[in-house]
Amino acid sequence: MRVERIYLLCSQPTSVKTCQVSQEVLGTLRGSEAPGHSIYLSSRGNSIRQHQGILQEGFIQYAMDKYHQTDNPDGIVNLGTSENKLCYDLLYKRLTKPDMLHVEPSLLQYSSWIGHTFLREEVAKFLSHYCCSPKPLRADNVSSSNGYNLSEYRKKVFFFFFLNSRPFHLTVGKLEAGLRKAKQEGKNIRALILMNPHNPLAEIYTPKEMIAFLEFAKRNELHAIVDEVYMLTVFDESVTFHSVLSIESLPDPQRTHVMWGMSKDFAMAGIRIGTLYTVNTDLVEALAQLGSFHGLPGTLQHQVAQLLRDRDWINNEFLPGNRCRLKSSHSLLTTELRSIGIPFLDRPAGLYVWADFRKYLSESSFEAELALWRRFLRHKVLLSCGQAFSCSTPGWFRIVFADQQPQLQLGQSHPLFYISS
Repeated sequence: MRVERIYLLCSQPTSVKTCQVSQEVLGTLRGSEAPGHSIYLSSRGNSIRQHQGILQEGFIQYAMDKYHQTDNPDGIVNLGTSENKLCYDLLYKRLTKPDMLHVEPSLLQYSSWIGHTFLREEVAKFLSHYCCSPKPLRADNVSSSNGYNLSEYRKKVFFFFFLNSRPFHLTVGKLEAGLRKAKQEGKNIRALILMNPHNPLAEIYTPKEMIAFLEFAKRNELHAIVDEVYMLTVFDESVTFHSVLSIESLPDPQRTHVMWGMSKDFAMAGIRIGTLYTVNTDLVEALAQLGSFHGLPGTLQHQVAQLLRDRDWINNEFLPGNRCRLKSSHSLLTTELRSIGIPFLDRPAGLYVWADFRKYLSESSFEAELALWRRFLRHKVLLSCGQAFSCSTPGWFRIVFADQQPQLQLGQSHPLFYISS
């Protein structure tokens, strides 16, 4: 079984792509509906226009036919997009308080492209506290934007290495094997991307494991890009997440960079703000130059800063409420999966469950997986199939449970959840 993946970022004169199987199936997915060549666009423009992955395809169909209890009761229920829709009431109450409405000239004018100083200071304080850093993190090491792109067009390629362990777990030995394989294929590896908690597995790595991964990166002079965007989604009280920023002495601080954002932990996917923490001043300066294309609205920065500094609301209202709701929704979904005999990974974090639908494939192929995905969509439920995450074994699906119970129960009542009958 090979399901979990790691990313090795390498320098290669080719376009970004996922695993070969997914690309082959992608042509089937687009079929004759793919847009033709436009004489008004460059080759790059045509490539962007014509590229559509499975996740994008599913979301586009959902966006055109969203379920609504009264306006569109026969619409698509979205259990495929990793969004937390459980906390609107908590957020509405906080975001409509008077302190959120503030306008001054500096917020309406150009500022630092990596964020106003007041925002970066609040992010540094927030991460220092919730990541349990051994000493206060510095605002100068924080970059904030509406998103970052790790790959310049036609300059980088993601090399996926699939793990073959049960239960699925990453080890240094598998990292070394993946690096050897990449080098044998002539790829110049430059970075290692780690997700903790993991997406789509919701696996949590221990500090000992993370240090071992970072030491591997140091030995091979690789940048380690650590994505901790789900760090506050742990809903099991017996489990503790340990951030890389809590490590007393990082193996290679100059090549270790931590990403975090508001979308997952604060149930605000529409608030397009992400942060990068790195002590590498060269990288911060480079991001400041690039940031002119990714700047954040000044008024939004004020609102986010106000939210992050309100520890009383975060600790006593939002986090307890969010964890309780995530736990309840996770239990609702997993109880249903058990009742109909669908295996899954039972993990204590994230907004999703990694479920095994292999026995319902007509054959063990990605074409059959795609057919099952389409069948789900025809029955008005959107899931995310494994090939969208470069899973090397067909039949695995990610099911998002972080939705209001009526929608979650509606999704479970559709025929896809009774394919075993």
